[in-house]
Amino acid sequence: MGKGFFNVPIAVNEPVKSYAPGSPEREAVLKAYKEMYNSQVDVPMYINGKDIKTGNTRTMSPPHDHKHIVGTFHLAEKSHVEEAIATALEARKSWSQMPWEQRAGIFLKAAELIAGPYRAKINAATMIAQSKTIHQAEIDAACELIDFLRFNVQFMTDIYMEQPESTSDAWNRVEYRPLEGFTYAVTPFNFTAIAGNLPSCMALMGNVVVWKPSNNQIYSAKIIMDVFKEAGVPDGVINVVFGNPGMITDTVMANPHFSGLHYTGSTPVFQSLWKQIGNNIENYKTYPRIVGETGGKDFIIAHKSANTKQVATAISRGAFEFQGQKCSAASRAYIPNNIWEDVKKYVVEDVKSFKMGSPEDMTNFITAVINEGSFDKLAKYIDEAKAASDAEIIVGGGYDKSKGYFIEPTVIVTTNPKYETMCTELFGPVITIYVYDENKYSETLKLVDETSEYALTGAVLATDRYAIVEATNALQNSAGNFYINDKPTGAVVGQQPFGGARASGTNDKAGSAQNLMRWVSPRLIKETFVTPVDYRYPFLG
Repeated sequence: MGKGFFNVPIAVNEPVKSYAPGSPEREAVLKAYKEMYNSQVDVPMYINGKDIKTGNTRTMSPPHDHKHIVGTFHLAEKSHVEEAIATALEARKSWSQMPWEQRAGIFLKAAELIAGPYRAKINAATMIAQSKTIHQAEIDAACELIDFLRFNVQFMTDIYMEQPESTSDAWNRVEYRPLEGFTYAVTPFNFTAIAGNLPSCMALMGNVVVWKPSNNQIYSAKIIMDVFKEAGVPDGVINVVFGNPGMITDTVMANPHFSGLHYTGSTPVFQSLWKQIGNNIENYKTYPRIVGETGGKDFIIAHKSANTKQVATAISRGAFEFQGQKCSAASRAYIPNNIWEDVKKYVVEDVKSFKMGSPEDMTNFITAVINEGSFDKLAKYIDEAKAASDAEIIVGGGYDKSKGYFIEPTVIVTTNPKYETMCTELFGPVITIYVYDENKYSETLKLVDETSEYALTGAVLATDRYAIVEATNALQNSAGNFYINDKPTGAVVGQQPFGGARASGTNDKAGSAQNLMRWVSPRLIKETFVTPVDYRYPFLG
């Protein structure tokens, strides 16, 4: 046990490096990229501190060059998932009792390893595996993951310090126990930081984890595990399995010791997992915690008073950075007719200036979408827009998957505010714009609120403060992260806790103490100093 009230280092956000031409960080990441791109890695599963290879493998290829192979990964059988669960439960006996400052030390070390010796490698892996530009990789794989690790440690200490009142004759204290059993982390392809945060934040609070990364993110997931191992995460605390998500999930959720799901991914999958937990509820030793961040149909609404260049930049950045493959990406916009022609001109100019290609060429702003399934879906919606009577494509609309899964940044303008791409999550570089009557702002706010099942992010742009106030009130349930005069993306850990409601998730705000509280089961201890010896109260006479 700890022998002092320890203060952890004050968490600060990791500075984003520029990667300007000639900078040392640019040279370092290019060197790492070339070495990794031109070699092949065999990625085993990681169970109880051991590398597990099954011989049943799948290849890994960059989305921007899908015929090029950078490695293989091994698929789990049911027995491997069962082993991961069993070893996690065994590891819990020691890990749950480890003094909190020792757990803190592990993950603070992980943060510094990423900030230093692993920075170029984890960024290069994210550029290769997820086709992110260096700017997007630096913000995600390096800075945001570092921030999650540092701030989570600080949030943990803040939680532990929250204690009840005591009196002179009784001492009340709360223990923030880890959950009883094991937890399950399911992570997406699009953010290396999310992949690292979901299992590590649960482990930080004393839990043990079975982690299933996306098959499209395993290359960079390996780097995360390399960091955790070097930082000193004990064997069995975080176990990584790859493969069939249905089989892995069925095995996990059939176990009576399953105690929590930490999920980021699609809404339909999350809903099916929730149903599965509900159907098994009588079999569990405890009621599992369910935390999910899912889809979005994120909006930009501009008021007639908005600055046109600001609106255009919010669209260009918000919709097209990382090919729109962000839960927070702007995918629908509402622009008043009085400023539309100028906004249109600037957006078209921006999109036509984008360079597209491999992230190795750091002059490229756009790279590839993640896989063929995503490509085909997006191509289908683009083709439908080309043929539609109530929609037109004003820029973009091209696509090519001969070498990589490249979708041109595409802007659809519709006369139908309920046109399909105004309502359906596309998860790609496509935004649909509805031009509204400048005098129907209030009606349009209502339209924004009612159009989508999602409520993740949204933005209003205006110079008229009354318009901002009106939007803030009218859209209070439309977005868990709401932006005023900015794009609806780019939440920073410790500054803008992230998460949405409605079909966008449970809104347990990643990057805050609120999320960590879901992974503890508090115990109140009352210690009475002078214990009564007579049952009789004064009222009895």
